[in-house]
Amino acid sequence: MIIGTGKASARMAEAVEAHYGPCDGLVITRNGYARPTQGIEIVQAPHPVPDAAGVAATSRLIDLVTGVSPDDLVVALISGGGSALLCAPSEGLTLDDKMAVNRALLASDAPIDEMNVVRKHLSRVKGGQLAAACHPAQLLTLLISDVPGDDPCHIASGPMVGEDSTAQAALNIIGTRGIALPSHIRRAIAEGSSVVSPDDPRLKNAETRIIAAPSHSIAAAAKLAEVAGLDVRNLGDALEGEARHLGEQQAQLALSLQSELGPNDRPILLLSGGECTVTWRGCGIGGPNAEYALSATITLNGQQGIHVLACDTDGVDGAAEVAGAYAGPDTLLVAHEAGHDPATSLAQNDAHSFFASVDGQIVTGPTLTNVNDFRAILISPIT
Repeated sequence: MIIGTGKASARMAEAVEAHYGPCDGLVITRNGYARPTQGIEIVQAPHPVPDAAGVAATSRLIDLVTGVSPDDLVVALISGGGSALLCAPSEGLTLDDKMAVNRALLASDAPIDEMNVVRKHLSRVKGGQLAAACHPAQLLTLLISDVPGDDPCHIASGPMVGEDSTAQAALNIIGTRGIALPSHIRRAIAEGSSVVSPDDPRLKNAETRIIAAPSHSIAAAAKLAEVAGLDVRNLGDALEGEARHLGEQQAQLALSLQSELGPNDRPILLLSGGECTVTWRGCGIGGPNAEYALSATITLNGQQGIHVLACDTDGVDGAAEVAGAYAGPDTLLVAHEAGHDPATSLAQNDAHSFFASVDGQIVTGPTLTNVNDFRAILISPIT
């Protein structure tokens, strides 16, 4: 039996059947990310805020694994995006409650691992609960990581692995991030959390493997760049923090490195990955990759020989159907001629609108994978 959830899950299901032929099962993917399969049913639901379609699909998934035997094999295909797509509110909570919490988390500056801790303690499937529902079958989980560090408990909020955080830890995150929640939601966390401990006997037949990760995308890009003769500097695949701050920092690094280049030196390519956050201050349309690129562009101030690219590998930066953005030395001049002020756009979290005005958006459509953010800064010598 095949089950799964996430932005890459339908493509993973397609690949499974390409090797093994028609299979029974069901996976839940983002709207527009479906793939043709032979036997596995593909159900689509919204992301990043869940709705009734996700709730209904999750209920069907739970029913599908209910009653499995020790002789059964369940293969779970899990990728980023599953936190929103796999939706089963805890007892006493409604879908509206879950949606309100999701919106509050997305609007806060909480990193993804903190968001997922809260989500787990408001769910009947996350934090190892779906894995427990598969007991006593043999369980093999194949993961595509979209989180810094590739910890399975953070990918799609860890439905197939045990969870060692406590309900109090979730409440502490809510308090630290200044998220106001009604008393019944707080009570559901404190009294109704049903996450499964890593040493729960229902997980003894579970095996987990990561088959793709952000480091793989960085390594592949580095290999191509080296063949092209570039001096590659890998800054890491697990960088976190405020998007605008990281954009400024890496732009300053680029300026410093360029100042040390001689006219005959190889161009430098800075590569990095990870998952930045955006603290919502304005009313614009933006995402962490576009905001990173805009902040870097402002810091570079039209410097010749430096180009910036930042994209989410799933093709969706924030809630917009835009993968990310590109900027070069002429970007600010084009923006000025179009009447767009970059500083105002940054202050309003309106990076997507800014890059749309300068023809700097990168639109891929669904990529059918999700290995976190990808950033590149190309630094050429000034001749």
